[in-house]
Amino acid sequence: MGLLDGKKGIIFGVANERSIAWAIAQALNKEGMELAFSYAGEALESRVRPLAESIGSKLVIPCDVTDDAQIDSVFDTLSKEWGGIDALVHSLAFARKEELKGDFVDTSREGFRIALDVSAYSLVALARRARALMEGRAGSIITLSYYGSVKVIQNYNVMGVAKAALEASVRYLASDLGPKNIRVNAISAGPIKTLAAMGIAGFRSILDQVETKAPLRRNVTQEDVAKTALYLLSGLSSGVTGEVVYVDSGFNIVGL
Repeated sequence: MGLLDGKKGIIFGVANERSIAWAIAQALNKEGMELAFSYAGEALESRVRPLAESIGSKLVIPCDVTDDAQIDSVFDTLSKEWGGIDALVHSLAFARKEELKGDFVDTSREGFRIALDVSAYSLVALARRARALMEGRAGSIITLSYYGSVKVIQNYNVMGVAKAALEASVRYLASDLGPKNIRVNAISAGPIKTLAAMGIAGFRSILDQVETKAPLRRNVTQEDVAKTALYLLSGLSSGVTGEVVYVDSGFNIVGL
């Protein structure tokens, strides 16, 4: 018997088999949760659909999170097919490549808007729709953040600001949704070689710094993050909400 037998959840943000979101999906599926997946565009569909089908998922739904009509369509489908959901994984972030190098002060207005919309506001938009489908089910929502939300990381720039907004949103959403017994938490994962991360200039040097200075003297893996996600999305964390949980080999505790 699995920890999540009979539970249903949706994953936003799988890009390929190396995605943190995919590792989370595998961990949830192993414990019995039935999953739905979203994708944005045909290119991502060709990657996401085979992965989803490999674990028996029947719901693979298009969703551009900057389009409210598409978000509505996703939750309409979930309501019709399942009636409700127990878990939502938000693993979405985007900034223009040119904004992830040089000085933050040179961030463009449009680049700032796009980063905050996709990386932070999308959590609010998804949580608002999920609220009705989670009510009465002790639902749990998680998102993925990074240490650049609280400390300056070279070249992370506007994404750091977006992650700071994301973490603040977690706290406000946890307060709003708590009376409905819906929990909202974030995982601040250490640097991991994913498709998105490799777009950050100097990313390999960040990996080297963590491996050298973190208490565990290693970088974390997708599976490390997935184990914490399993905890936060299950009843094991029934009293935990509004938190940012670090999974970074302890790097965040180290000073000079």
